[in-house]
Amino acid sequence: MSLKDSLLVLPGVGPKAVEKFQKLDLYTVEDLVVYFPFRYEDFASKSVLDLVDGEKAVVVGTVSTPANVQYYGFKRNRLRFSIKQGEAIIAVSFFNQPYLADKVEVGQEIAIWGKWDKAKASLTGMKIVAQSSEDLHPIYHVAQGISQANLVKLVQAAVDRGYFDLIEENLPAILLEKYRLLPRKQAAFAMHFPRDLEEYKQALRRVKFEELFYFQLNLQVLKVENKAESNGLVIPYQRSLLEEKIASLPFALTEAQQSALDEILCDMSSGGHMNRLLQGDVGAGKTVVAGLAMYAAYTAGMQSAIMVPTEILAEQHFESLCQLFPDLSIALLTGGMKAAPRRAALAAIESGEVDLIVGTHALIQEGVVYHQLGLVVTDEQHRFGVKQRRLLREKGANPDVLMMTATPIPRTLAITAFGEMDVSVINQLPAGRKPIITRWVKHEQLPVVLEWLDKEVAKGAQVYVISPLIEESEALDLKNAVDLKEELVAYFGERASVALLHGRMKNDEKEAIMQEFKAGKTDVLVSTTVIEVGVNVPNATVMIIMDADRFGLSQLHQLRGRVGRGSKQSYAVLVANPKTDSGKDRMKIMTETTDGFVLAEEDLKMRGAGEIFGTRQSGLPEFQVANIVEDYAILEEARRVASQIVSEKDWKEQPEWAILAKHLREKENLD
Repeated sequence: MSLKDSLLVLPGVGPKAVEKFQKLDLYTVEDLVVYFPFRYEDFASKSVLDLVDGEKAVVVGTVSTPANVQYYGFKRNRLRFSIKQGEAIIAVSFFNQPYLADKVEVGQEIAIWGKWDKAKASLTGMKIVAQSSEDLHPIYHVAQGISQANLVKLVQAAVDRGYFDLIEENLPAILLEKYRLLPRKQAAFAMHFPRDLEEYKQALRRVKFEELFYFQLNLQVLKVENKAESNGLVIPYQRSLLEEKIASLPFALTEAQQSALDEILCDMSSGGHMNRLLQGDVGAGKTVVAGLAMYAAYTAGMQSAIMVPTEILAEQHFESLCQLFPDLSIALLTGGMKAAPRRAALAAIESGEVDLIVGTHALIQEGVVYHQLGLVVTDEQHRFGVKQRRLLREKGANPDVLMMTATPIPRTLAITAFGEMDVSVINQLPAGRKPIITRWVKHEQLPVVLEWLDKEVAKGAQVYVISPLIEESEALDLKNAVDLKEELVAYFGERASVALLHGRMKNDEKEAIMQEFKAGKTDVLVSTTVIEVGVNVPNATVMIIMDADRFGLSQLHQLRGRVGRGSKQSYAVLVANPKTDSGKDRMKIMTETTDGFVLAEEDLKMRGAGEIFGTRQSGLPEFQVANIVEDYAILEEARRVASQIVSEKDWKEQPEWAILAKHLREKENLD
């Protein structure tokens, strides 16, 4: 008998049933015993006097009126009756479950699982439950053809066959004692069959710690191994040339920029392999820091490449770097290039004529050969998959890697998604920048906004107007970019020139429109979110976002960051009539702070990590039980203790950590 046995060894499981369970990634008995419920419903009956409005609970009472089914609309109905609990009379409704009428008899005691409406003294029923001594009911994630009852029965069969006795401890005694954790075998059993809610909570705490601790242990081991790599490049940059370049810049670096640059340069000149994330708020000057790191590589005779997600952003970085470093040879490589310029660029890159290369994913395509690639920079790195980043790294002889993001990443996410990396943060804006004034208005206040806008344009301001849609959608009643442009053309007449930009346009067309706006030939640019990242027009001082409640906080902050790039006062106006509390909260928070890290934390709480980055796209881990937002305290403690363990020399040989070393070896063999 082994936990690696197929589910076929359990009674009642045949080949067809196995196929169904495989939809849940359940292949072995071990998969099953650690396939835990994601929550429990507490079916202990409660007095309605103790219930709060909106609470779900089991209410027991005596049926006091006959069941009555009312039909309305197409295939819609409501079953109504009343029950009495003590002196309280409670109205009960079940929607579209007319068959339950047969289970309701006057004078009978009944237990109903439902949602309590305090004001109406009524219960919206979800199901009639059997009264039993088992108050806790597990709720598992299931798939088509598998019911909750199927899973409970299968887990019980594994218990009856003695498989739970084969569960081995995988945490050291020292940690079990320190954090007062249940043994693994006991915790696994209690996750499926807890005696009471308290035992379930203790089991859940143990399982969450185990999951987060092993994740962090693997990251910390990887981090130490990366640091110890002796095959990392040493980039012997010339400090005097770099300092001359910094002194020649038309602006002074902020303390935060200088600090981040020092950390990067320290990594580049060491023998270890650099794997660093540079994160900073919108407009904090990350590109300058990355540019100076690339200049440092140039002084050591090495090439640098920066990969960005869009052609517009690639062209903008190319222009910025050409202005910063007129003495360097810089090439642009994008998928939209014509054949002849592309061939010329490839030849110059391979021969070493080019010092810096800026491009999209075209940088990692076949046929791109670098002369001596020393530093790889990826901008908006969460938009690239792990595979794309690895391919760029493999183009050189293990070049140093710097990843940048203008999406402020909450610490909670940084220590999970990027725990194996070093992180540098730029949290200061350049001198002379004024905080953007943000206002939230309702749609009916738009005429007042347009009057104000007219005056701003007359003073020479340029304006972005953002719409969530390109063309009208029947499903969504939102301002669309095409109609919006026509309305603004009609409103301004000869007083302002209005242009439209969206993602469906060809690259040449988009580029021409952006160049006209940058040159000041266009006053008002109506756009979709294609201008979200990186576009830099210092004279643009007004950002109007239509239907702003359709966006998350991080995206709103990115959009707002397109203005406030110069020394003039800039404004963001959010136009929205949010129907949900969450939408209203987002609008309020945006008017209260311009700190991207504060907004990122709030966005994480409201939407969760997967929605912000897209779990698969960003490489964020998917935990079975733990939640990186709710369980942040456990995550942080797991990271701290894992880091402490692996920092000890020869920790794998120490008796107290032997169980961890064994687990890591087994995982390596599986991988």
